[in-house]
Amino acid sequence: MKRMKILISAFACHPPLEAGAPEREKLLASGESILGWNIVNQAARFHEVWVLTQTRNRPGIERARERGEAAGIHFCYLDFSLWWKPLWHKSFTLHVYYYLWQWLAYAEARRLRKKIDFDLAQHATFANDWMPSFIGARLGLPFVWGPIGGGQRNPKGFAREYGFSARLAELGRTTAQEIGRHLVLGRRQCVARARAILVCNEETRMKIPEQSRDKVRFFPVTGIGRNDLHDPTPREDQGGYRLLTTGRLVRYKRFDFALRAVEAFRRRNPEAKVLLEIVGDGPEGPALSSLTSALKLEDVVRFIPWMPRQELIARMTACDVFLFPSLREGGGIVVIEAMACGKPVIALNSAGPGFHVQPEWGIKIEPRNPEQVVSELALALENLWKNPDLRSRLGRAARRRAEDFYLWDRLGERLRDIQAEALVQPLSAEKK
Repeated sequence: MKRMKILISAFACHPPLEAGAPEREKLLASGESILGWNIVNQAARFHEVWVLTQTRNRPGIERARERGEAAGIHFCYLDFSLWWKPLWHKSFTLHVYYYLWQWLAYAEARRLRKKIDFDLAQHATFANDWMPSFIGARLGLPFVWGPIGGGQRNPKGFAREYGFSARLAELGRTTAQEIGRHLVLGRRQCVARARAILVCNEETRMKIPEQSRDKVRFFPVTGIGRNDLHDPTPREDQGGYRLLTTGRLVRYKRFDFALRAVEAFRRRNPEAKVLLEIVGDGPEGPALSSLTSALKLEDVVRFIPWMPRQELIARMTACDVFLFPSLREGGGIVVIEAMACGKPVIALNSAGPGFHVQPEWGIKIEPRNPEQVVSELALALENLWKNPDLRSRLGRAARRRAEDFYLWDRLGERLRDIQAEALVQPLSAEKK
């Protein structure tokens, strides 16, 4: 296979934080940034790669290079040096800055193209469908867009339980996205000129215009390393039923569904020695604590502050079932991590988790209304509690799925094949 010269736009691109990393870099090593880091490193396994990214990623990248990582990758650091710094930490202003940064990246791409005969361009991050990639829309190279998400949203009827400010925020989010899809300069050209469009869930696929959906390929925005695969740890208290859920305590992740489902399960099975651990921090914490008291679950629910990843993985290996009732998770890396630990996952059939979880290795609930979701979550918990052999079978299948599909090395090979396919696609196929 030909070794190509590939130009990648990765606004967010930062290695996972190592021990002792500066405090100021903690916000840089987000899931989005780690996605960008993995995409460029996987592409570099097979091709020569140039990366356009923000200047603020440079210290972390350079330390990784000193450790021998990212060998041979050419990084180009770009920023508007005088006025960007106050903007990056707020979601709305960050996206405004990102849109402007795209023009900076496009100008640098044109300059590089005068010196380097690139075969292909790819946009890696930001990984959303509602803002364009200008190197895709305007540069004129064969182009791969993604992986992207962004199509996920709260299922109809669920937002009625939100407070006024939360409903207003959700409306603002979805309105901004639709403006991006239909009015922002460059998005339509980006879709039309892409040779391949990588999406992480079905909802995002449906946001791609119908005439371009034949170019869509499913590709997760989350993956794992081989050292993330674990065998379940035998527990001494085999008579108990240990549940785990984790994430930032925000409304759309619906940890209240987990609490209500455990209460319903316990009411139907009072003899069960159930323990639900909720690992995470966030603004919904006080409300969830109050709900725990109202449901009289203080003796079966344990709130645990956010912890280092390896400690969280250890808890995953020791639990019986991983419960994840989020409504609009684009990726859902914790679902894949639980699968890699050999755990059956109960999730909603929505966005990323709906893609990750299949009946062969987990249980997913169709979100039709809040009451139905709680009832079916409780029944799924009961089914797995009464059938330990089913738990073991689903857990083994989940681990196999994680190893077969979600290892970054496997994803890198799939990306290589998609890039090769995009390179040989006739130019006429771009103009639809």
